[in-house]
Amino acid sequence: MPTPPQRPLWQTYLAFLAPMVLSNFLQSMSGTLNSIYIGQMLGTQALAAVSGMFPIVFFFIALVIGLGAGAGVLIGQAWGAREPQVVKQIAGATLLLGALIGLVAAVFGSVFARQALQGLGTPVDVLDDAVAYARVMMWIMPILLVFVLFTQLLRGVSDTLSPLLALLLSTVVGLMLTPALIRGWAGLPQMGIQSAVLAGLVGNIAAIGLLAWRLNRRQHPLALDVEFIRSLRLDRAILAKVLRIGLPTGVQMVVISLSELVILSLVNGHGSQATAAYGAVTQIVNYVQFPALSIAITASILGAQAIGAGRLERIGPILRTGLAINVWLTGGLILLGYLLSGWLLGLFITDPVALAQASHLLHIMLWSMLVFGFQALVGGIMRASGTVLVPVLISIFCIVGVELPAAWLLNSHFGLQGVWMAFPLTYLAMLAMQTAYYKGVWQHRKIERLV
Repeated sequence: MPTPPQRPLWQTYLAFLAPMVLSNFLQSMSGTLNSIYIGQMLGTQALAAVSGMFPIVFFFIALVIGLGAGAGVLIGQAWGAREPQVVKQIAGATLLLGALIGLVAAVFGSVFARQALQGLGTPVDVLDDAVAYARVMMWIMPILLVFVLFTQLLRGVSDTLSPLLALLLSTVVGLMLTPALIRGWAGLPQMGIQSAVLAGLVGNIAAIGLLAWRLNRRQHPLALDVEFIRSLRLDRAILAKVLRIGLPTGVQMVVISLSELVILSLVNGHGSQATAAYGAVTQIVNYVQFPALSIAITASILGAQAIGAGRLERIGPILRTGLAINVWLTGGLILLGYLLSGWLLGLFITDPVALAQASHLLHIMLWSMLVFGFQALVGGIMRASGTVLVPVLISIFCIVGVELPAAWLLNSHFGLQGVWMAFPLTYLAMLAMQTAYYKGVWQHRKIERLV
């Protein structure tokens, strides 16, 4: 049910946020454990091969995240207005479209894997391993994208516990199965760097099964029952609204992924050790970035539910509470990252030169995740009302007009560390422009329900 109005806002935030942060932690930990297994059991070159695949995977996940963002706003407003049937219709149409995107990713991603990795400048000494890993990864994409999207839809009705339990099961399966496939324990075949992908596939299937059982047993509004199956159709009216909100967000995520491809190509130019450092630093940053994004998602869902319930006076407090939580949570994680950077990066990298390089790069940009969280919150609040185009254009402008030119120029002047200097500059520009639009335009608009 929608959040009771008498409940203190900070309690609502934390009740919603805690399972989501733990879910993101499990997602990050799953990737971290796989990278640790690969780096420690197969070597730095294997880690470089896997790291080169990350932006390509993110490209397809970005499209689904955009769909989930649009559907989440509509579901949040429908749930706040107490319209469960509308919730099912939105979820069914969105989930089917996500599955179709997964099938396209599987076909085209596997066929053109080598060309894509060559275009990124993947080091020659790891190219064959990277291609083999990429092709398997692409074929499991439909299940992965459906799972990611469904967890987003559940959060629209304030259910963050079910995704947490599903991710817990998926992580445990991966933790047990990945090293077993690498070493060939218990009679299993030795699968090399593909072990993590196959273990992830088994984990995702198990997690989806758990979700189906749990939601049906609890008579959940998104239970996978006959009524939900009937809602799995490409409803044009619903998808038009989902895409109006979600498509700009998806485009933003795609631009981010494309920018990561450019960044990775700059990194690859410094050799396989730099590529391995990039992968390790990305793992650590994810532990800070995902909680910051979780706070923004929480603000967006709570804002959408407030709009659906006709309680617009809660929008301002929702934003202020989110900003305060970002300071304490994201700021605390950043502090831990600096204090434990050597030990954390040492989990992934055994080569002393690559380890020292990664530590220096992490120190350059980790602090800017706090700024990233602030700008994501402002954008999340505006998204709750369906206002996404201008905030997305601001983000795209900062990525294309600030991040990429700065990374190229600073790389030419300072080398590899210059690439990482571009991130703080980009996040500061985003925060300044998003805040200006929020205060100068959005606050003066009339806010109405979308569904």
